[in-house]
Amino acid sequence: MSDQLESLRDETLAALAAAGDLRVWDTIRVATLGKSGRLTALLKALGKTPPDERRARGAALNRLRDELDAAIEARGQALQAAALDARLSHERVDVTLPVQRVPSGSIHPISRTIEEIVAIFGAMGFRLAEGPDIETDWHNFAALNTPAHHPARTDHDTFYLPTPEGHPTRLLRTQTSPVQIRTMLDQAPPIRVIVPGRTYRADHDATHSPMFHQCEGLVVDRGITLGHLKGCLIEFLRAFFDQPALPVRVRASYFPFTEPSMEVDIGWSRRTGEIGGGGDWLEVLGSGMVHPRVLANCGVDPREHTGFAFGMGIERLTMLKHGIPDLRAFYDSDIRWLRHYSTSPLRPPLLHEGL
Repeated sequence: MSDQLESLRDETLAALAAAGDLRVWDTIRVATLGKSGRLTALLKALGKTPPDERRARGAALNRLRDELDAAIEARGQALQAAALDARLSHERVDVTLPVQRVPSGSIHPISRTIEEIVAIFGAMGFRLAEGPDIETDWHNFAALNTPAHHPARTDHDTFYLPTPEGHPTRLLRTQTSPVQIRTMLDQAPPIRVIVPGRTYRADHDATHSPMFHQCEGLVVDRGITLGHLKGCLIEFLRAFFDQPALPVRVRASYFPFTEPSMEVDIGWSRRTGEIGGGGDWLEVLGSGMVHPRVLANCGVDPREHTGFAFGMGIERLTMLKHGIPDLRAFYDSDIRWLRHYSTSPLRPPLLHEGL
């Protein structure tokens, strides 16, 4: 072996022995055997060697290449093993310690129910409408055919806010119906909206809360009938409770803002609490045809247009669907309760998969 090859061999082996990590090792490998490496350049120049010396030089270069290739491979494996040992030592885990889970967020059951309701009515062509929590007396009562002397106001005792003299009385809305009024004032028929949101009444017990959630719907167009209302609500309830044959009935009732008015009941077992089973009935929501006076108050001609409206308590539907016995648990902030009834944010309500 010539002095040039001997020098290349010694320098390469010394550099490999001094390499302390895989980054330095890779630099040596490329500098020796890469496309522009020193040994590769000697092999490429072999064709310029005189014929009488080419055979011997080629054999010497091949022996050197094999030796350096083996030395580089061996050193690389040794460095990889050392790096793995260092990583295992540094990242050692005591498997006897309890698992530390990273807290993850989830969807509150009320928010999940709102998402499901919006998804079902969205598939029917309803759009989402929203309005302020602080309303005027006219939007919350008078426009809905409930003047100051009306006895129905006693069922909606609410929280009134200080009002400057000469300004309309302000209050926390007792229902989301004011959004229906605002929609009819701002938009000409046809109208088809769903209105979920917070509402407030001065009431508090196991089944009532001073702040709760309600969802209402409104449809106004030409030729709307009670049959449209019944069909819409039956389809909603069967989709929400995921029971295609859920028994549903309607009963005559009274609301000042609808005429005729009706309560909607579903099949239910009083003994077991099973939805859709047994021979009992459970009221779940109120509804009716929009009163002509309400339409007129919003500038809609009741001789040309009719409509229907409905309203439901979101907490009530959630309690029925998930078997929750006490309304107050929704607001107790008990993390154990929330973990049990909450839903992953990565699971949006999908109608084709079932809610």
